[in-house]
Amino acid sequence: MSTAVVTDTTAYLPEELIAEHGIHRVSLYVTLDGEQRPESEIAAQAYDDFYERLRRSEQGATTSQPSVGDFSAVYEPLLAAGSDVVSIHISSGISGTCDSARQARQKLIDEGGGGERIAVIDSRSGCGGQGLMALVAARAAAAGVGGAEAAQAAERARESLKMWFAIDTLEYLRRGGRIGAAQALLGSALQIKPILTLEEEITPIERVRTRRRAFERMVEFAHERKQAGAGAWVVQHIHDPDGARRLVDECRQVFGSDPVFVSEIGPVIGAHVGPGLLGFGGMSSEAWEPPG
Repeated sequence: MSTAVVTDTTAYLPEELIAEHGIHRVSLYVTLDGEQRPESEIAAQAYDDFYERLRRSEQGATTSQPSVGDFSAVYEPLLAAGSDVVSIHISSGISGTCDSARQARQKLIDEGGGGERIAVIDSRSGCGGQGLMALVAARAAAAGVGGAEAAQAAERARESLKMWFAIDTLEYLRRGGRIGAAQALLGSALQIKPILTLEEEITPIERVRTRRRAFERMVEFAHERKQAGAGAWVVQHIHDPDGARRLVDECRQVFGSDPVFVSEIGPVIGAHVGPGLLGFGGMSSEAWEPPG
């Protein structure tokens, strides 16, 4: 019996990795200027246009989770083909996506469609962290393990996962209502660059005053991760490809290896954090390796 891995579009995995590992995706939705679109229909080449429109928009953008039907449409063919399913999604602390996945699983159980073979995993993360977990599960599946073992590999990976991101402003988080514990930073001077993490909800780490210092802190975090045994790492950005390239160059010297992937974060998460994000994270070398 094979194991299929499902994630959602907020992992922002590069298309070539999706294809290489046979990962399936369910799309979230974004609404800007009264137009709702599945995030999966917005190509990476169109992100610049989206972020320029977001900057100009007085109302900003809103986002919504996939429906139960969206999940069922992905799960049903996989189950019908005899696969176990490991479904890894954005933190339930900031999205209802996991809840939709669990409802779809229960519906398929109730209908006798094999829903008990689906393991839904709350990544308690998002973006690069979620993407790394999906890749760990896919690598485990390729090694021939069943769904339960692949799910366990992803859960173990989460325990060693740390992600950080610096943003230009808290305004988008405040406007979108996803600010979580970072609310405490709102009374600060306007000219700060918050450094945050996603540990179930968006949580403040510290605040710095310049983009240069934020960049330096990302490099320092890379050194901390390396010393803690991390070996698999990623860099992500929003509307800052030059910053991402510089960070990759620095981190490559720290780790002595290439990143697992580098990608731009798309409209659903971008709607809530705004342009200018630069992020880094990683997990232990042991967690990254497939069962052997």
